[in-house]
Amino acid sequence: MTTLTGATLAAAGIDAVALKPAEVDVSRAVDLDVDTLAIDYEGPTHIPEPNTIERLASTATVRVTTPVRADGFDPLGDDSALDALPADAGRVLVAGHSAYLSEDEASRAVAPRLRAAVDDASNPWVGTEGIERLALAVGGTQYELLSRTTARDVQTLRTAGFEGSIAVYAPLVLSNSEDAVLDAVGDYAARRGPVRDALPDGAPTDSRATGRARDVLTQAVRDYALVGSVETVAERTERLRDIGVDTIVGYPARGLDPFL
Repeated sequence: MTTLTGATLAAAGIDAVALKPAEVDVSRAVDLDVDTLAIDYEGPTHIPEPNTIERLASTATVRVTTPVRADGFDPLGDDSALDALPADAGRVLVAGHSAYLSEDEASRAVAPRLRAAVDDASNPWVGTEGIERLALAVGGTQYELLSRTTARDVQTLRTAGFEGSIAVYAPLVLSNSEDAVLDAVGDYAARRGPVRDALPDGAPTDSRATGRARDVLTQAVRDYALVGSVETVAERTERLRDIGVDTIVGYPARGLDPFL
């Protein structure tokens, strides 16, 4: 088995690594050879301790995802959790996924909170999923999920004169094994609307998929994730840069072990 390293991340064109604290020990990311680490938000119980963030920040630029509707990060209400973040930690501003919000939090207006948070943060990334126009209006680095329309969307922005930074997030699987890829990101791709509509009802979304389901997923994982050999992924990330993407953020869908 080929051993992957942080250098392999760079060879594949990955600028930053997204960390899910509910899945991995984020402190281990100190050994990844990338310039930027982005810590996802998976509920208040999974926010890393400040000293862990500080340690990561000693080796890379660290950004912490802060949902503007969540208690603790609400710029128009309780923003007490911001005080616990190290001063040198950057922020990724998002509306917040309903899975991690209470009913009251999910009912809060996004627009005024996002505008207030952008005004308060230094050089933030703004997560655009579901709020693309609002994110563009408030400024900051546009932080988008890779999709089948990413190339067209970025080209449209650049043609229209948008000169700000654009970062693109995608699950990452450096493997030529179709089964390994489907096991890692098949379910992720299957949750995307066009893929969900195309899949047969009740079909498995991992390596057990066969027939039409497997055909749909085999294409979908390439639309919504960065998968394949280092060389294949490098070609994809180079194309993204050519159309105007500034930062490629990879989420290691099989954990950190392959890269450490």
